[in-house]
Amino acid sequence: MTEVLVGQDAVDSLLGVLDLELIDTGLYRGPRAEVGLQRVFGGQVAGQALVAAGRTVPAERRVHSLHGYFVRPGDSSKPILYQVENIRDGRSFSVRRTVALQGGQPIFFMSASFHIGEPGLDHADPPPADLPDPDQVPTLGERLKADPERLSIWHRIPRPIDVRYLGGSGYVRSGQRPAEARQSVWMKADGKLPDDPLIHVCVLTYASDLTLLDTVLSRHGAVWGPGGYLGTSLDHALWFHRTFRADEWFLYDAESPTASGGRGLAQGRFFDRDGHHIASATQEGLLRETPAVPPGVP
Repeated sequence: MTEVLVGQDAVDSLLGVLDLELIDTGLYRGPRAEVGLQRVFGGQVAGQALVAAGRTVPAERRVHSLHGYFVRPGDSSKPILYQVENIRDGRSFSVRRTVALQGGQPIFFMSASFHIGEPGLDHADPPPADLPDPDQVPTLGERLKADPERLSIWHRIPRPIDVRYLGGSGYVRSGQRPAEARQSVWMKADGKLPDDPLIHVCVLTYASDLTLLDTVLSRHGAVWGPGGYLGTSLDHALWFHRTFRADEWFLYDAESPTASGGRGLAQGRFFDRDGHHIASATQEGLLRETPAVPPGVP
């Protein structure tokens, strides 16, 4: 059995996934990731799409927002092509549109805006108070020890991001998950990243899709998988407010203001350990209930 990558090896593998091959002007190929899943992870596609867009923009212009739609499931066994369209280059802003393609069909498309940065007003709401230090919070693997089946799945998936839930997690089925209005998670790349600012925003983009939809389930004390729900990201938006390093701990504080019609909305804020509001995210996902025992299984 192939050894699962963890720590710096997993981070280096993620960096390889984000290192796109230039095929032609505005056209890139993204390598596939060894994730052990049939479908491509949405955060991977969004991260690669942002890399492609960012490589067509001068380095002094930093991404400040992206808006993407997941339109088809991606096949994790195949590479993805990224086609970047230059929408506008102005005096202060650049706008790009990236389409992710497999088999000649779009699986994801994204608009991203880049800004040169200017002096101006500066304020931010504070992060949640009195939270435990990330080193005092158990890892997801430690939480899954009471659920051997889920733990075995977790051990088969590369883990470039260290994720530590401060409350309940939809991946932990043992016991009754409490219904919680908010979900806070400490995260960071589980290794060292290069200094390139584009890499750090792309790694945060990747990480932003790991737990946000779980916030919808948190409102109901629900879990993922049999006896719970299956989820699919429909769209994803990110705003980057301040510079940060994704290989240092950041807090992902999220809530789900509404869910209806099989869809749930989640909103999150990212804070560094000094309490600076570094980014914000919004996502809508499709959530379908799944039976406790699959049909046809006695």
